Amino acid sequence: MLEMDKVISKKRTFKAGWLAAPAIAIAYFLISNTANSSGSHYNLEMDKIKVSTVTRGEFTDMIPLRGNITPSKSVYLDAIEGGRVEQRFVEEGAMVKKGDKILALSNTGLQLDVISREAQISEQLNNLHNTRLAIDQNRLNLKRNLLELDFEIKQSERKLAQHKKLVANNLVSQDELKAVIDRTQYLKDRRTLVIEQQEQDELIRTAQIAQLEDSVAQLNKNLSFARKNLENLVIKAPIDGQLTAFNAELGESKSRGSRLGQVDIVGEYKVSALIDEFYLGRVFAGQTAKITHQGQDYTLTLAKVYAEVSNGRFEVDLTFNDALPERIRRGQTLQMELLLADAKPAKMIPNGGFFLDTAGKWVFVIEQGSDVAVRKQVRLGQRNNKFIEVLEGLNEGDRVITSSYSTFINMQTLKLTQ
Repeated sequence: MLEMDKVISKKRTFKAGWLAAPAIAIAYFLISNTANSSGSHYNLEMDKIKVSTVTRGEFTDMIPLRGNITPSKSVYLDAIEGGRVEQRFVEEGAMVKKGDKILALSNTGLQLDVISREAQISEQLNNLHNTRLAIDQNRLNLKRNLLELDFEIKQSERKLAQHKKLVANNLVSQDELKAVIDRTQYLKDRRTLVIEQQEQDELIRTAQIAQLEDSVAQLNKNLSFARKNLENLVIKAPIDGQLTAFNAELGESKSRGSRLGQVDIVGEYKVSALIDEFYLGRVFAGQTAKITHQGQDYTLTLAKVYAEVSNGRFEVDLTFNDALPERIRRGQTLQMELLLADAKPAKMIPNGGFFLDTAGKWVFVIEQGSDVAVRKQVRLGQRNNKFIEVLEGLNEGDRVITSSYSTFINMQTLKLTQ
């Protein structure tokens, strides 16, 4: 039993030693850290920080931009009418002239629509022809009726004159004379009625013709639109330029309004860039941007600001003021600096990681002639990608730690070591 107790005792001793190892390591770390820093003081090696000097110069309020070269003018090719891709006359990247054929679509529905409208026009034209023919026939019948009536009226008037003489000699009775008078008046009234009927028929036929002519004109107009839509199945170049983004394969079906490609003007470019919405109120058309390309400086003007904000950014277009840089290509990326305001004299310190840690409210300043940096309240102004404007709290020549403060942000003084 005693031997077993000894074995158990050894196991417990080993386990206690194993548990104590992390505690020893933590204690060592705390002792080591206490050796390097005490309270609000912190020992810091010089080669782990960046020290910058406060200077006076021309401060330029600017923001860096990353833009892409795009054509200054592009005309999109959209399918006005949907259809099936039957033929490609050119390939992507080809130079085209205005009016050149690019693509041909087929649409059976449009072709049947044109045929149907042509049939409707033929029917209406036939109706118009028949109506005009009926009017002509009616006019001829009127002339014939009037001719016959005039002949009968003359005969009746002649007979009336004879009966009047015979009545005077008592050779014809008064009743026979009265009958001739009545017939003569009947023929005259009938002639008047025929003329009125013909005039009424003329008005009706004329209205019918006007309606038919309007119908034919409208049908011709609709047919013209239908034929134009049929012609729109052949996509042509709207301007002289280069065909790009061509997206149409043989046999592929394209819906109405789908994008088929675009034609870009060659040799005229602009720069499109995205800017953080934070600067939306400070970016305006007419501002200047600078760029260095292949060792040569170029100036651009902000031509257009798009108001729409997408994913926290808005788009701008810039144009070159002078000749375009050599060997520039569509889609090429360029680094620029957009000047938000004119340069002004100011005290400045280089931009650095400290600003994110302190929000520009305080900095560590190295005391003159010593190796101690102290925390100091400051008021900073505008900043660009290189410098930050100093408004209060720093003098020209002061040495400031401008790298990140994340490892000693809660300290009051720093002891700098080599």
